[in-house]
Amino acid sequence: MARGLGAGLVGMVMALFAVSLLVGPAGLPPLQALTALVRGDALAETLVMREIRLPRAMLAVLVGAALGLAGAAMQGYLRNPLAEPGLIGVSGSAALGAVLALQTGLAAVHILALPFAALAGAVLAVLLILALAGPRGGSITLILAGIAVSALAGALTSLVLNLSPNPFAASEIVFWMMGSLADRSMTHVILAAPFIVAGALVLLALGRSFDALTLGEDAAASMGVSLVRVRVMLVLGVASMVGAATAVAGAIGFVGLVVPHILRPLVGARPSALLPASALGGAVLVLMADIAVRVILPTRDLKLGVLTALVGAPLFLHLIYKTRAQGL
Repeated sequence: MARGLGAGLVGMVMALFAVSLLVGPAGLPPLQALTALVRGDALAETLVMREIRLPRAMLAVLVGAALGLAGAAMQGYLRNPLAEPGLIGVSGSAALGAVLALQTGLAAVHILALPFAALAGAVLAVLLILALAGPRGGSITLILAGIAVSALAGALTSLVLNLSPNPFAASEIVFWMMGSLADRSMTHVILAAPFIVAGALVLLALGRSFDALTLGEDAAASMGVSLVRVRVMLVLGVASMVGAATAVAGAIGFVGLVVPHILRPLVGARPSALLPASALGGAVLVLMADIAVRVILPTRDLKLGVLTALVGAPLFLHLIYKTRAQGL
C-alpha cells in the first residue's frame, strides 16, 4: 500500500473517530465532551462518552475494518470484483443464530446471549462450508457451498419470522437484521475485538498468495502456493471477522463490495496492497455512515445497514454494468 494512501486513510479514520465521539443526541459541546471522556468522575457526561459514544466509535472501526478486509480477501481469492464477504454464507448464518436467540428469548436473559448465538451460527457455517467444499475443492466449489449455506440460513430465518407468534419479537428481529451500532457497550467491543483481530492477522498473511493467484490457480500452485491451505485460512479468517461483526452490529451489507472496488485502482490492483487499504477504507465508510445516521434523522432510529445499502446498491449495479460491458 502506498505510503500516501495509507497515511491519508489513517488520518481519515482518526478524524472521523473524533467526530463520532462528538456527535449524539446529548448535545455536549466538543470541549466538554472530550473533557468528560478523560476525567474519572461519575457524572452523566462521562457516562455518555465512555459507555455510549466511545464503544460505538470503536465498534464502527472494528466492524468497518472487518467487512472491508474480508471483502478484499474474497475478491483476491476468487479474482472477481463482484465477490463480497456474505458470499460464503457466514453473515447469513450468524444472523440466523441471532434471530433464534431473539425468538427463543435467550437474548433477554443475558446481554451476551445474542452475540454468542450469532458467533455459534458463524462457526456452524464454517464447518458446513469446509465439509461441502471438501479438502480439494476449488474456488467454484467454495462459492457453490457458500451459496447453499447462505440460502439455507436465509430460508430458516424467514421460517422463524413466519412462525413467530409474538409480533414484538418479529419486529425486534427485523430491526436487528437492518444493522446498527446504537446501544452497544464496551462489552460488545471486548467480545468482537479478539475475533476480528485474529481474523485480520490470518487474512493479511495471505497477501502474497493472493498476488500469485492473479496468475491463475495452476500458476500459483507451481509457485509453491498451497491452494488447500489458502482456502481454509480464507474461510476461517473471513468467518472470524464477519461472524464477529454480524454478532455485534447485525447485518451491514455492501461495505465489503464497495470499499475494495473504490481503492483497487489506487493500489495498482495488487491484492496484497488492497487488503490493509480496504481494512482502513471499511473503517472510514462505516464511521461516515454511522455519523450520518445520527445527523440525517437525529430523532428517528435510522439503521446503519439501510444507509450502507442505499449507497452500495447503485455502485453494485454500476459494477454489473461494467462487467457486462467488458464481456466477462
